[in-house]
Amino acid sequence: MNRKTLLTLTAILILCTGCVHQYQVTGVQRTRILVDNRYDALPNAEAEAFMQPYKQQVDSVMSPVVGRAARYLWAQKPESNLSNLLADIMVWGGKKYSETPDFGVYNVGGIRAAFSEGNVTYGDVLDVAPFENKICFLTLTGEKVTELFEQIASTRGEGVSHGVQLVITADGKLVSALFNGQPIDPKKTYRIATLDYLAQGNDKMEAFKAKTDVVSPQEEENNTRYIIMDYFREQAAKGQAVDAQVEGRIVMQGLNDADSRELMH
Repeated sequence: MNRKTLLTLTAILILCTGCVHQYQVTGVQRTRILVDNRYDALPNAEAEAFMQPYKQQVDSVMSPVVGRAARYLWAQKPESNLSNLLADIMVWGGKKYSETPDFGVYNVGGIRAAFSEGNVTYGDVLDVAPFENKICFLTLTGEKVTELFEQIASTRGEGVSHGVQLVITADGKLVSALFNGQPIDPKKTYRIATLDYLAQGNDKMEAFKAKTDVVSPQEEENNTRYIIMDYFREQAAKGQAVDAQVEGRIVMQGLNDADSRELMH
């Protein structure tokens, strides 16, 4: 190290040391600022004019209607109409890939908004599924499927498609697991549709790490949001609004009021 470099580093060190001694944190406070329609009463004309060209461009992308929701669709644990719907859509999406999954899994944590009753736009779907997750198909043994359901129980519920029936406890234990009314056969294999993010074993679904026969297309068009939009469009073409209900796919035993409030957040 030459003398010039050494002097430069020494000067930086002195300055940094001076900053440390000059400023000290004496306390931390926070407050909540509610942002609601009260701010609409005093619009800033200059800001609105600046944003208008960008708003038009964003609206042109986000506002096209892809279908309709028959009711308010939202996600919560252990089961909800929206988490049921999205898991079912993963199974439905298999036909594009010549796949016939036995069941689908969609993580509740990946559902970031709800669908209001009525028209559903591109932007609404983007709000619900904002991540770059792609659809993925894989195979697990029955033994690993039971392990997967134990892990879903430990998270107190995720989105599972029609045919799956789980009974879990409020403290995250699996009591029973059925598929199409039958116990999981440990010697059988099951084809599953899910997100590539979950297929990697994320969100505590480590059983997916034992996957085989993986089909995981990574092109942009395979993003789950586009598959969701395609489903809405297909239903719209039939003149139908998209609907889903809680069916008892995941039943939690011993659920008290405190548990219910926690699961809603």
